[in-house]
Amino acid sequence: MRPKAAYVTLLTKTSYLAGTLILEYGLRAANSKYPLVVMVTPSLSNQARDVLQRRGILIREVERLQPREGIHTLAAHDARFADTWTKLRGFELDEYDRVVLLDCDMIVMRNMDELMELELAADQIAAAHVCACNPRRLKHYPADWIPANCAHTAVKHPRALPPPATDTTPRPYSQLNSGTVVLNPSKKLAEAIVHFLSTHDKISDFSFPDQDLLTAFFKGKWKPLPWYYNALRTLRYIHPDEWSDDEVRCLHYILPDKPWQSRVTPSESEAQLGEMNRWWWAQFDKLGEEMQNTDPEGWQLLLSTVDYVRVEA
Repeated sequence: MRPKAAYVTLLTKTSYLAGTLILEYGLRAANSKYPLVVMVTPSLSNQARDVLQRRGILIREVERLQPREGIHTLAAHDARFADTWTKLRGFELDEYDRVVLLDCDMIVMRNMDELMELELAADQIAAAHVCACNPRRLKHYPADWIPANCAHTAVKHPRALPPPATDTTPRPYSQLNSGTVVLNPSKKLAEAIVHFLSTHDKISDFSFPDQDLLTAFFKGKWKPLPWYYNALRTLRYIHPDEWSDDEVRCLHYILPDKPWQSRVTPSESEAQLGEMNRWWWAQFDKLGEEMQNTDPEGWQLLLSTVDYVRVEA
């Protein structure tokens, strides 16, 4: 076992506190040997920080990371990505030999500590592929994001990986999703990434901030992970041949509507998302049983950030 390794996430606002605590709860429930470190920015409230501290969660203060002013503009639909450049601060955590970056809109379903032992060169990362199907047909997404070009479309078994990216495969075959990123932190690598952010002439073209940067910076140097380490919830209904509930290690609640925004899944989304949303709320209820006894003040803060209408069976 690596003596210095951690799961790491970013928290910049109290509205995502529930997601962060559920991420940490899932790691513990899966008997992970490694802690969750939460990178926090000055924008995070003291009340949220106090909850993390009372839960015994490690906090790492970081400064917000952004491109030069005016270089990059997000579509209004994707305003939630404004802080995600700061996830790249995870490369600075060189007190650890290995870091697994996780988004805080994820739940851990199975132990995945084997990622701490994954073979990686010093200048290499590991991540799963993007899903380029664009199921909501968002017009501002890349024009080549269609099912025929999606690397997951070629996967016909839950244990298989997409075919390798080559000069003849569609562009999305070479694109990663940054929900789960395995990396070896170093000051040298972190400085090179920040320099790239400050100088690269294509930053203005990036649709998905940190994700597109990592794809570009680590071109030819990212090792594909199986989908189940970053199980994008859309895969369950778009790519049923690839998906298996039993294989999921880490489920990623991509797209703007997060499960904590409504305990009751809207009727138009129930068939596709309802069961997965209930998985999130099942962990939330178990977390609540802990916090009501150990941190009632923190539990009340947490309840103020979610739409908690408990539905009796």
